[in-house]
Amino acid sequence: MVDQQAGSYPEFEAFVAGAAGRLLHVALLLTGEPESARRLLAGALARTYANWRRLRGDDPYDFTRQELCTAFARTGWRHHGGAGVLARLSPPERLVLVLRLYEGVAEEVAAAQLGMPVERVRVLCNRAVAALRGRGAA
Repeated sequence: MVDQQAGSYPEFEAFVAGAAGRLLHVALLLTGEPESARRLLAGALARTYANWRRLRGDDPYDFTRQELCTAFARTGWRHHGGAGVLARLSPPERLVLVLRLYEGVAEEVAAAQLGMPVERVRVLCNRAVAALRGRGAA
């Protein structure tokens, strides 16, 4: 049986209006390709919408960003390369760099969200920063 009231959430619409731009930028940094970024974000927003009732009281931005990052982690091999400043980084390096530096997520939180040890997050972030600094010196 379908819940008739589940079809409309004004709060969700307001959330999307306020957060979609930043989330799309995160997706674009990860994929390096606008169409892939839009698909990745659409999937994350769909999962957020499906869980909207359960998210009451939680931060929907964090949930959506985690869904976005999880989907990218599963499909990151498809996005190796692409365009943009992060194109030379591996998908795991991009993911950690975007979470840590662009989104400001703490190492411990990023490690928990990505299912990897804190030290691995630290190594990937340092490697990504070094690669980008090396590019700027060239």
